[in-house]
Amino acid sequence: MEELKTVKGLLGLKVIFLLVVLLAVNLAGCVQEKNHLQGYVEVSPEVKLDEPSVLPNWKDDEYHDYYSTVQKLRGFNRMFPNLVDLFSIGKSVSGRDIWCMRLTNEGNNSVKLSCLIDGCIHGCEWEAGEAPLYLAEYLLINFGKNATVSSILNTTEVYIVPLVNPDGRENDERWNANGIDLNRNFDVDFGRLRGHVLPLGKIFGRIKIPVVSVPLLGLWFTNCGRYPFSEPETRAMQGLMENLASHNFSFYVNCHTAMHMVITPWNAFKPPFEIPSNEENVFNYVKKWVVENTEYEDKPMNYHASGTAIDWCFKEFHVPSFTFEILSKDYEPGSGHGKHDHLVHWMKTTLPFFMYLLVNIDSLKDWKLPIKQYPLPDGVPPQPLR
Repeated sequence: MEELKTVKGLLGLKVIFLLVVLLAVNLAGCVQEKNHLQGYVEVSPEVKLDEPSVLPNWKDDEYHDYYSTVQKLRGFNRMFPNLVDLFSIGKSVSGRDIWCMRLTNEGNNSVKLSCLIDGCIHGCEWEAGEAPLYLAEYLLINFGKNATVSSILNTTEVYIVPLVNPDGRENDERWNANGIDLNRNFDVDFGRLRGHVLPLGKIFGRIKIPVVSVPLLGLWFTNCGRYPFSEPETRAMQGLMENLASHNFSFYVNCHTAMHMVITPWNAFKPPFEIPSNEENVFNYVKKWVVENTEYEDKPMNYHASGTAIDWCFKEFHVPSFTFEILSKDYEPGSGHGKHDHLVHWMKTTLPFFMYLLVNIDSLKDWKLPIKQYPLPDGVPPQPLR
């Protein structure tokens, strides 16, 4: 009987030991499976998507004329060949190429949304050309490191034209080489006197009359060209936008100086149609966001401007379109005390608006309220200049 008890005791111990072993193996398998699943969903250690973004290393005197802009664009193309596609969309009156840069991760072949940001359609508004260039560098140096920037270039084609008016930029003049205000040469409410324009063109093909002023009456009229798209620069932009229409064109920003605000349609004296209420709500929401998150303002326009780029883009392609007036009157070289200075400050003031639109591009495409926020680098936006 004692022997039988001993055998039963040994069998019991063996059963317990076997159960412990099976339980240990099962737990080990669970741990391995859990670790395996974690390894499957983790991001590759080479790509630190949560890394804070960094700013381009610009200096306050680092302004880019036409030739240094082209040099910088070509440098981007060499340094980031899988993110940058550089091409000319046409030539200016004086034969200078109008360069466009497409930023996107070319290794990602998914269907993407597109947007267009341009600048310096008025050649003397230098900061308007610098801002798209600064944005381009910011996106490129942060791709693969910052989660939001990487997502933008994986899912979006960002088209950038820093110098719409290369001749004006070289001559430091508002107009193109024909004396035409390019931002009045688009086909919406064109040539209307009450839109402060005169359809003169270049008189006898030789005489330039950029502006007609009547000081006694406080009136002025800018030369908008003889007919819509009479100028090679605006035809180039027309062709680019028409191409983007087949690439999920989602928003447009036309950069200027120096009214210190964001403007939405309509600028024209006689708009072609009434803006639907849901779209007006989007415009108002964006302008409210600008006031609450940047130093830029929302104030009423005190004049009409027929033939503008954003009015035409909105009319033709029905995408959210914005004029971004960088600087303020106090720092505008023509009327303020500024001498094209504080470049880095003004570039930092532009990033919040650009990035806000980019992270909300899907909402803008569908005319939904753009409610997403993007955590900006330290010092952005900067404190306003005093």
